[in-house]
Amino acid sequence: MIKILAACGAGVNSSHQIKSALEQEMGNRGYEVQCDAVMVKDINEDMISHYDIFAPIAQTDLGFNINIPIVDCGPILYRIPMMADPVYNQMEETIKSLGK
Repeated sequence: MIKILAACGAGVNSSHQIKSALEQEMGNRGYEVQCDAVMVKDINEDMISHYDIFAPIAQTDLGFNINIPIVDCGPILYRIPMMADPVYNQMEETIKSLGK
């Protein structure tokens, strides 16, 4: 099981769209993923340490070093395959690099 943390400003809409899209697409590609959606302001070092991949909608300075891979998932929100597919491919490569 790969644990992914999706985050956006409010933790309500965009991060939940990313969560659903990643779980569906990575599942279609044969990966078992669990994605949680949260508000950026609620993320702390302890929280992020329980995840394998961080999937924000944009580059975000959390005020501390993030020691897990980061995949910018904002383009998924456009729902245009030409923009989303590279993100899904990057996510898949990141999952593969974890060796889980």
